[in-house]
Amino acid sequence: MISSLRGTVIDKGPDYVDIECAGVGYHCLGTAETIAGLPRGEEAFVYTTLVVREDSHTLYAFARPEERSTFAVLQTVSGVGARVALAIMSVLTPEALYAAVSSGDSKALQKAPGVGKRLAERMAVDLKGKVPEVPTGSTGNEPEAGAAQLQLPNTDVQDQVAEALMGLGFPETKATRAVQAVLQQWPENRAAESSSLLRATLNYLGGQR
Repeated sequence: MISSLRGTVIDKGPDYVDIECAGVGYHCLGTAETIAGLPRGEEAFVYTTLVVREDSHTLYAFARPEERSTFAVLQTVSGVGARVALAIMSVLTPEALYAAVSSGDSKALQKAPGVGKRLAERMAVDLKGKVPEVPTGSTGNEPEAGAAQLQLPNTDVQDQVAEALMGLGFPETKATRAVQAVLQQWPENRAAESSSLLRATLNYLGGQR
């Protein structure tokens, strides 16, 4: 089992990163938030999980051990595989997921691509007792303290988010329009990086159901 990697980021995209360790390159899938925190050309450390299938061996990378644990717990629910689990984590942080499960908020779970009403309700029931409670008042989606006063993302970042959405199964036109719609409502005092923009856009798309 490969439980972690430390090496140089040699390539990355909206949903993957290639990390070279001792001359060997490892291709890992991850959420946009995780990938955004791994600068190309610099040393990085990630927690990993190797998912073995009959036709593939896939590494998934996480910035925190809580994310790796959440990824494993999500897959204990019938109908939730690795790809769906990663899509859920692109929308909900572990803290937000814990809050949704503890309160039985199946609508919050439906914001993730590939999660319909029936699956969300099953998750809310099956995950009870498998995830820790969240401190009162914490959802995991609050803006980070001291967020930089930045302008809206440039075209490259918008394109990265749209590509990530298409990778999750959304049509190109719908993905592009959703990103633009979210940007029109984006708070002027909040940093708009690819990870936060992707999560906000997925929430927006989930609310259109």
